[in-house]
Amino acid sequence: MSVKSAIRVMEILELLANHPEGLTVKEISEALSFPQSSTFNLMQSMYDQSYVKQDPFKRYKLGPKLIEIGMRTLESIDLHSESQPFLMELMKKTEETVFLAILSETEIIYVSKIPSNRSIQTSAQIGLRKPLYSTGLGKAFLAFMPKEEREQILEQITLTPFTAKTITNRKQLEEQLDFFAKIGYSIDDEEGEEGLYCIACPVFDASHKVAAAISVAGPKERMLARRDFIVEQTKLTANKISSSIGAYSIEK
Repeated sequence: MSVKSAIRVMEILELLANHPEGLTVKEISEALSFPQSSTFNLMQSMYDQSYVKQDPFKRYKLGPKLIEIGMRTLESIDLHSESQPFLMELMKKTEETVFLAILSETEIIYVSKIPSNRSIQTSAQIGLRKPLYSTGLGKAFLAFMPKEEREQILEQITLTPFTAKTITNRKQLEEQLDFFAKIGYSIDDEEGEEGLYCIACPVFDASHKVAAAISVAGPKERMLARRDFIVEQTKLTANKISSSIGAYSIEK
């Protein structure tokens, strides 16, 4: 999609937000001074992706996909603001980079990064998506979600290697996830990026569903030297964040 088309999509969504009764293609094109043919094509694409819906009178209204996105945005913003003091404290105690991520279908999205003074070289940045199976954060979601949900997600994933240590055997991965569920945290041992070691814990909401995951990441040798302390502090921080959003986290 071109920049021009993307801008038009945003203008259409804003227009429909102000017309809950819905608008036809002709009404949208006239209101925004867009060519009717290109407006029709944009509306069809947005309809196919559930960003808009259509009533029996051919009027377009905002669709269910936007409700999902809006809810996730609200959740991540609230979670982001609630978690910041705890993440900052965790970074200061561990002296390593700290992350917060949320689940998006078969991937994680980084929503917060607190770099330490001893910063590490990593591709993980706010807004970036990464696979569940090769990241400590992703494994925290997989390990602590209901097994039925985990199985549905794993059915959709191809276990592609990113490093020599990436787990690409599903049975081995599931055994590892079961082990993580028992010990209360997950590990990424150079599985996503060479040299990077990560310890992650789930954050639970009021319904005891995994709302997010937090992690501490750093060079493997440095992380292993203080592993027990980092595990303890990461679990403690996850519990604090969970409590702040109305729940409690695992206590292992």
